Amino acid sequence: MHDDRSLVESRLKRVLEERIRPAVHPESVPLQVSVWTAPDEPVPVAEGLAAPRTPIAVGQRWGAPWGTSWFTVAGTVPSTWAGRTVEALLDLGFDENMPGFQCEGLVYRPDGSPVKGLNPRNQWVRIAAPAAGGEQVLLHVEAASNPVILDYHPFLPTALGDKATAGSRPQYRLARMDLAVFDETVWQLVQDLEVLGELMAELPVDGARRWEILRAVERALDAIDLQDVNATAAGARSRLTEVLAAPAVPSAHRISAVGHAHIDSAWLWPLRETVRKVARTTANMTALLEDEAEFVYTMSQAQQYAWIKEHRPEVYAKVKQAVAEGRFVPAGGMWVESDTNMPGSEAMARQFVHGKRFFLEEFGIENEEAWLPDTFGFAAGLPQIIKAAGAKWLLTQKISWSQVNTFPHHTFWWEGIDGTRIFTHFPPIDTYNCSMNGKEIAHAARNFKDKGRARHSLAPTGWGDGGGGTTREMVAKAARLRNLEGSATVRWETPAEFFAKAQAEYPNPPVWAGELYLELHRATLTSQAKTKQGNRASENLLREAELWSATAAVQAGVPYPYQELDRIWKTVLLHQFHDILPGSSIAWVHREAEHSYAAVAEELTGIIATAQHALAGEGTSEIVFNAAPHRRAGIPAGGARPAPPAAGGCTVQPRPGGGFLLANDLLRVEVDERGLVVSVHDLAAERETVAPGAAANLLQLHPDFPNMWDAWDVDQFYRNTVTDLTAVDAITVTAAGPESAAVQVTRSFGESRVTQTLTLTAGAKRLDLDTEVDWHETEKFLKAAFPLDLHTDRYAAETQFGHLHRPTHTNTSWEAAKFEACNHRFVHLAEPGWGVALVTSSTYGHDLTRTVRPADQGTTTTVRVSLLRAPRFPDPHTDQGTHRFRHALVPGADIAAAVSEGHYINLPERRVAGSAEVVPLVALDHQAVVVSAVKLADDQSGDVIVRLYEAHGGRATARLRTSFPLAGALACDLLERPLDQHPAMAEDTVELRLRPFQLVTLRLARG
Repeated sequence: MHDDRSLVESRLKRVLEERIRPAVHPESVPLQVSVWTAPDEPVPVAEGLAAPRTPIAVGQRWGAPWGTSWFTVAGTVPSTWAGRTVEALLDLGFDENMPGFQCEGLVYRPDGSPVKGLNPRNQWVRIAAPAAGGEQVLLHVEAASNPVILDYHPFLPTALGDKATAGSRPQYRLARMDLAVFDETVWQLVQDLEVLGELMAELPVDGARRWEILRAVERALDAIDLQDVNATAAGARSRLTEVLAAPAVPSAHRISAVGHAHIDSAWLWPLRETVRKVARTTANMTALLEDEAEFVYTMSQAQQYAWIKEHRPEVYAKVKQAVAEGRFVPAGGMWVESDTNMPGSEAMARQFVHGKRFFLEEFGIENEEAWLPDTFGFAAGLPQIIKAAGAKWLLTQKISWSQVNTFPHHTFWWEGIDGTRIFTHFPPIDTYNCSMNGKEIAHAARNFKDKGRARHSLAPTGWGDGGGGTTREMVAKAARLRNLEGSATVRWETPAEFFAKAQAEYPNPPVWAGELYLELHRATLTSQAKTKQGNRASENLLREAELWSATAAVQAGVPYPYQELDRIWKTVLLHQFHDILPGSSIAWVHREAEHSYAAVAEELTGIIATAQHALAGEGTSEIVFNAAPHRRAGIPAGGARPAPPAAGGCTVQPRPGGGFLLANDLLRVEVDERGLVVSVHDLAAERETVAPGAAANLLQLHPDFPNMWDAWDVDQFYRNTVTDLTAVDAITVTAAGPESAAVQVTRSFGESRVTQTLTLTAGAKRLDLDTEVDWHETEKFLKAAFPLDLHTDRYAAETQFGHLHRPTHTNTSWEAAKFEACNHRFVHLAEPGWGVALVTSSTYGHDLTRTVRPADQGTTTTVRVSLLRAPRFPDPHTDQGTHRFRHALVPGADIAAAVSEGHYINLPERRVAGSAEVVPLVALDHQAVVVSAVKLADDQSGDVIVRLYEAHGGRATARLRTSFPLAGALACDLLERPLDQHPAMAEDTVELRLRPFQLVTLRLARG
């Protein structure tokens, strides 16, 4: 029996490939083809349609990298085809790879209306069904000759990732351009045989159902005349009717399929190409919705809708109509499918504000789910952000990529740092590009970890990453799997329909508390340092621009820049997409990101300056503005005062044995002859910070060649080899007091050079570290190590609206897998009564290890910040050039100091000539309550919006006082809509009682 089965399976494979599939289009005639190549960037549709054409023949090469060619195909339907279905088969030179990673096209009618997209799995255009014969065919194809960047084995450095370096050699050879008869009976037979063959392969070898299918397939193959497939296809199908009609067992796993095309807003293509990818895919999907009554399609990322609205309004009109019909479903409610580890608190909130508002304003749709299938792990602060945006569900599948530990649930409550829980689903199909293949469907049913308690899962169905979407073949397979014995059942449903069913059947699933850490792609916390610095700088500037503009509007009558800030926020949010901010895109993307961030910085700096000059008034005194949420040096949070007198007390002197001693009234720092920090002494606590015999701010260089995914991954074996950078070119004093004491250390290594300035400032209990690296290494990883004389089993790392604790040990594989982790502005380590914070202005990746010193000398806990990498794929010149980093080591810090110092380094004081003191719009009387945003309401009502949170992880009772007459206060969601909560008021004061890490948005009406 085994040999018999193998023979039938082999026979099925060959007959399908060599005889039946070719018979789907049994007759064809060539089309006439002509072409015009755009000289540079893509042109408007009208220009492409009107441009002069030159004849081109099948087999000729076309398409320089990143070019655009406009093809015109023309022909006549033969009169002998009357009564038959006719399609155009347009093959631009596709290979067998997934759609979206090579050339693509969008087909237009002569009037400029879009028809559908072209890709390797979607090469047909319906001409007539049935044809009358004699129809004139004229179609235009906007073809993008995007180069093939990704060839999974191996990842090879390539110059194709930037138009500036890609060259002009044609990439593709024009293939089939025909009119053809479409035989639907044969096509349906293909779907029958594929579904049964794939199901058969997944069933138990000795099971009756497998043998029933095998014998039916054998009978169908016997019924086919291999010399006349078209005439015998109907008879072959009839042999399969019985096995296709056998219903699924009542206990079968239930799959909610939703049409899907995950489209990376940038990755191996630039942003401008994603605009066209979205147009191609959505044109395909709206066409498929017209043909398939049960099909439902979903697309996330409000930015992508906005793109086609602006650039392809004719496509957007079809999308909007399909959305109104309830079959094209906007999902997720975010501006883009962003990274969630690195975006700051406000940025993460604004992803939902701008995404949900777009869907509400454009479609009247309120999203209740977050949709992040491909994001590289999920920060522990995200659940309350999702809830505060008015959503309650989350979908992702990326955690299935983890390399070490298998996540124990597919449906569960995810609990964030404040206790908020979000009903979460990981599709057990383990892909967001389901093709309805029998292997995928069987895997979903077998893999589902909640059997016996639940039986529903979701399958995002369609080609993705580079777009493409669902195909008619996938829809046909789903129809056969709707109720088929031996298989999970499949039905097209919206995300909301799935989640409602899943939650109803499983109201008390298990709980997972804390971050959803992806045990992969850890290096995305470091790659492309300038992109990450641009993001952090933009977030900080936006905070300042909103704060000072709101203050100037209320106190000085300066018009609030609503439109400018809205536009800039959307630019920053776009660049937080999960292949831009993580540094995993081609060179073109990061080159453009650097330019975008520079433009954002220039515009926001101008907005800030306008507001501050209006507030400071006339005069020549130096007015100091403090945008941080805590008072510093006598300047109130969110306010401004004349500059206080300069403090003194800093000294610097030579150190015995070489190096220098730096001191102020709070710290004494020893920098040895190597330029390394060998002591940071907390004078008040009489406590040493640096571990005995160790040196802090030690730069360490590792080889960095991961097994795969160069820009994405750092594998644990990188630690096996390390070079300590201790050789020094020069060490000099650059400030000798009394306001500050500083030394500058210069080192050379490899082809690179680093200059560090170590500074103590009068009155400040921190050592500031300014590092400039001229980086020209390849496949190296640069870190800065701080070995601390601390024993603790956990440490705190800042995340959105709070911080989370991670263990310092590796008791289990779960802890060991977190050998590179994310922080925002600080990490904090403490023993009872004394701790240390390491704060940063722009880096995210870090690692932490703990060692026991010999002879009972205690424990060394070493925290290392990740500075630079040098992967060669997809950008062969990643991070080459000059970079500047700012960090500070804060001895004796409790969590309150970590929070405030983290803000100080990110929001430095601004000094403006003037004469006026600026009273803060709002002031809080509790250090633990941190303001993350002060702005005017988006509805332009003039109300003041204040977003705040408890930052220390404890309870807080606080009073918020306004400097303007307060007419009313409402608690709101992130979209500034009132909630059923009314905080207590007394005169111009709002009384607040906050739980640990609780996030609150207040809408304050001015009297």
